[in-house]
Amino acid sequence: MLNMKHVRDRLGPDFRPFTIHLTDDRSFEVPHPGFIAVGRGYVAIVDEKTNRLHEIDALHIVSLDRATPADQTSDGS
Repeated sequence: MLNMKHVRDRLGPDFRPFTIHLTDDRSFEVPHPGFIAVGRGYVAIVDEKTNRLHEIDALHIVSLDRATPADQTSDGS
């Protein structure tokens, strides 16, 4: 399990999009702090593409990766 402080630290004023990786090989992108809520033992993430809410037990979070510019899409605005 990843210490939840690492997740909270990513949501600060220097926020950059990142990806959460889970023990079952799923991953979830966090494009903006408004797409994630961090509790004591869980994380709730809204999937930007499907608008679906995922509640994740913190025990299943294995790593966080910073998104690279190639991972981010632009809408041209």
